Amino acid sequence: MLRDSPSLRQRWVRYAPHTVDSVLLASAIALAWQLGISPLEQSWLAAKIVALLCYIVIGSVALKRGKTKRIRLAAWLAAQAVFFYMVSVAMTHDAAPWQTL
Repeated sequence: MLRDSPSLRQRWVRYAPHTVDSVLLASAIALAWQLGISPLEQSWLAAKIVALLCYIVIGSVALKRGKTKRIRLAAWLAAQAVFFYMVSVAMTHDAAPWQTL
């Protein structure tokens, strides 16, 4: 996107992020259901699901909705930060993983 790649115009490239995001969200819900974990009872799971929704919104700005390259770059960097937050929450099972370090 930042290099104006012509491959971004291919049909599968436009739909791949939606598919990945849907699979991520569905797998989070399915895993919580299978394990009998409720996001209302486990704050770390609620934080991870909310972060995933934020990641999806920020990713759409980075890939499509950002009007300038500067906005898209900032959204991409924010999406990376949210991704690392989700990984650290998953590893620590704490909604504030920086406190456990």
